[in-house]
Amino acid sequence: MAIKHNQQIPHNHFRKDWQRRVRVHFDQAGKKKARRNARQAKAAAVAPRPVDKLRPVVRCPSIKYNRRVRAGRGFSLAELKAAGVPRKLAPTIGISVDPRRQNLSEESLKANVERLKAYRERLILFPRKTKAPKKGDASAEEVKAAKEGSTVERSNAAFPIDNKVVVKEGKVSDYPSEEKAYRKLRDSRSEARLVGVREKRAKAKAEEAADKKK
Repeated sequence: MAIKHNQQIPHNHFRKDWQRRVRVHFDQAGKKKARRNARQAKAAAVAPRPVDKLRPVVRCPSIKYNRRVRAGRGFSLAELKAAGVPRKLAPTIGISVDPRRQNLSEESLKANVERLKAYRERLILFPRKTKAPKKGDASAEEVKAAKEGSTVERSNAAFPIDNKVVVKEGKVSDYPSEEKAYRKLRDSRSEARLVGVREKRAKAKAEEAADKKK
């Protein structure tokens, strides 16, 4: 660096052994493949059981995102009770439970109860002892059919969560993207802010038109 006029002499700190501390990520492709192989191995090990647990449908937090839904941590105790699923049985049959969660609306409670009931209808519960099956366990024919035609799938893939606009009882549950809510808010704000200026301008135009007629 050339020194001119009254500039300070630069002190370049290049004496650190930075090559010993530098980190590179050339193993990204290999790590990606290793994670994929691990997921496939886990799915094969637990087959024909699903890989992950069933999650509830919940609203995203904050005003900005609460029109969207996503998978929650676990079903509330009220939802399990309404669906007829015992609290201690739920984790053993692939249903996630969150005892701290509360239902703040009847719509979410009803939707998750229906989700649980649909899951229970498709559930094939293998007996622990094939010779002495308990109440609710699948029969030998159902177990054999499930093993033969088992395809490793995820619970949330079998029961997907989407954000489509649903009309129920004449009401739109989600805001459609064509509504342009942000544009409407900005227009209403500007109209409220400029109401006095526009009235004054309209009055001046009316007076000007009256003067021209004279």
